[in-house]
Formats: sequence, C-alpha cells, structure tokens
Amino acid sequence: MGATIRDVARAASVGLGTVSRVLNNSPLVSQATRQRVLDVIAELNYTPSRIARNFALGKTLTVATIAPFFTRPSVIERLRGIEATLAGHGYNLVVFNIETPERRESCLHDVPRADRCDGVLIISLAPRGDEVEALLVTGLPVVLIDASVSELPGISIDDVAAGELATRYLLDLGHRRIGFIGDSHEYTATFNFTSSWDRHQGFRHMLRTTAIHPRPEYERFGVYGRFEARVLAREMLQLPEPPTAIFAASDTQALGVLEATRDLGIEVPAMLSIIGFDDIDAAEYLGLTTVRQPLFESGARGAELVLSLIAGATPEPATERLPVEIVVRRSTAPPAKAQS
Repeated sequence: MGATIRDVARAASVGLGTVSRVLNNSPLVSQATRQRVLDVIAELNYTPSRIARNFALGKTLTVATIAPFFTRPSVIERLRGIEATLAGHGYNLVVFNIETPERRESCLHDVPRADRCDGVLIISLAPRGDEVEALLVTGLPVVLIDASVSELPGISIDDVAAGELATRYLLDLGHRRIGFIGDSHEYTATFNFTSSWDRHQGFRHMLRTTAIHPRPEYERFGVYGRFEARVLAREMLQLPEPPTAIFAASDTQALGVLEATRDLGIEVPAMLSIIGFDDIDAAEYLGLTTVRQPLFESGARGAELVLSLIAGATPEPATERLPVEIVVRRSTAPPAKAQS
C-alpha cells in the first residue's frame, strides 16, 4: 500500500493542513517547512489522490455539457471539439442527453451545481427567461453553443445571414421557384431550438429582397429527421408547378430530399438543385452542396471560453459569431430552363 498524506505529515512532523498547503503551493508555508515536506514526499514516493486534491482545491475538474439528441452528426462534431479541448486542459467531460421536454427541464435545473461540475456548456438549447435567471443564480460559468441569449456568453453563427447566403446562392444560379424544408414551429418551441426558423427567416428575407414573393406551398415544416423531410419533399415535388431548387435547413433533411428525388425519378441537379446546411461527413460523400458551419470549432471555442471563465476571467454576456461558407458540390446547377 502506498504512502498516505498522514504518513507524510507524521514523517515531516507537521499537520495535515501544512502538507495540503505545500501540495497546493500556498504562500502560507515557510521555505524551510516546504522543503522538509517536499523531501519527505520524495522519500516516501507519495502521490496525492487526484480526487482528494480536487476536493481540497474546491474543483471537480469536470465540465457538464447539456446536448439535445447527441447522436445527431452536428452534435457529435461539437462534442468532439469540446472533448478535445477539455482533455488538453486536464478536464473531464460529462454529457447529459436531452430527448424530451421533461429531460430538458430537469437537466437545466439540476445539472448546474458546484458539487457536480466547474462549468456548464449548453448546445442548441436557448434557455428561456426563468431558466436564464436560475443559471445565473448558481454562480457557475455557463456558455451556450449554437444558441444565444443576451445574458449569457455564447458561440454561434448568424443563422439568419446564413439562410440569406444559401438563398442568394440559388438565386444567383438563376432559380426563382425555391422551396424550403425545416423544423416545425411546434417541434422547435418544445425545446426552444431557434436555428431552423432563423434560417427560414433569412430565406424569406432574401426572396423579398429580390422581389420574389414567398409561396406557402414551397415551404414545408415537420419534425427534424430524414424520413420526415423525405415525405415533405415528395409532397412539394408533386405540385403542378414544383420548385426547381430546395433549401433544406440541415444536411440530414437534405438527405431526405435526395431520397424523395430518387422515389420520383427526378434528376439532381438537372431537374432539381438541393442545398443543405452543416456540412456533415455524409454531405461530401453524396456530393451535397451545403452551408458549412464550423461544428468542431464551435465546440472547441465554447470549451475554451468556459475554461477561461472557470479560471477567473470576467464573463462578457455576448455571443461570438463564427463564419460560414457555401461548399459547392454536384447537387446544384442553374435551372434547366428560364422560370417565370
């Protein structure tokens, strides 16, 4: 059995508190006493318990991350960025998965506790007013990723501007009949997701800027997922005058649109252009044009920010905006003929 802190204290003829202060580099120990304790530690080959040392420091060396549907490709990439950054600083990551409104409420209420973690990251879930107040009361550093509220620091993109960017790209190709597939209001309101509706807002704004009136039949919304998007796209593509391009609010939904075109024998991009959002791994494999957002980087930057707050940096309740870009692949092209 290895030496204990009591063995060190006994051999050095000091109290347990003195040994603890030496281990934690406290200035409240004389140089002579410090050296005597260090000599005994070396002689006994004493290795302090990490758990005990963390407890003495008042730290858990753990960051809790609250993530919705954490098997989704975009969430996985963000978690990879978080984990890589935390591990590089000696911190552990604990993930709390959210798949129901009840789980969302309980995690936002119960996870931010000083005995459980030193800081909290929240992915894609914008806390509501009362939830923001409760988070602030805990005193723990809280950083949002892919969400923003004025009272908390965060890392995000400008989803409205990104929606405008995707729509402008299709307009520049010559498309005028452009459809949109995104998350339903009921679905997003349940968890307080905002990105899909912000992208839709950008989509509509860009159409109006170009003097194109949005057509309700070209806008379809449902529960997030490939199958649901496939059904919505089939409905849209069987209209008497179908769109020549579709902007999907995520790559996962764009994959559903691609499946719908195969169901109906529609050639991409000769008969329909498709643009997605995120640039997940499958997008490159399938040749999907998409809006790339820095998923891994957003997780890494969020982790860096929460670590700086844990270390004592002054929090600034402002959202840091990361850049996005269009990645052009083979799913988009100019329309086959002029549109009215």
